Amino acid sequence: MAKQYDKEFKEQVIQYVLDHPDLAYTQIAKQFGVHDTTIGGWVKSYKEHDDQVVVRGSGNYASDEAKEIAHLKKQLRDTQDALNVLKKAISILGK
Repeated sequence: MAKQYDKEFKEQVIQYVLDHPDLAYTQIAKQFGVHDTTIGGWVKSYKEHDDQVVVRGSGNYASDEAKEIAHLKKQLRDTQDALNVLKKAISILGK
């Protein structure tokens, strides 16, 4: 499972990157204990969203609607699995 970072931590790392343009992401990544591609993604997202740090929570979803759809699909799968278990239990007990 991917590690979650809070908004304040992301802001701190992004500000450090912006304050030290001469440093490579790999150096900064070692300093903060974050993968260099993660830092690159945060900086790219920051610049694409008018200098705002975007925090969506778990998962890589394009929007809140996509996140909700994924949640509902998982809930449906879980319910279907529970139903299948109950059907098997009833067939076993019915014999």
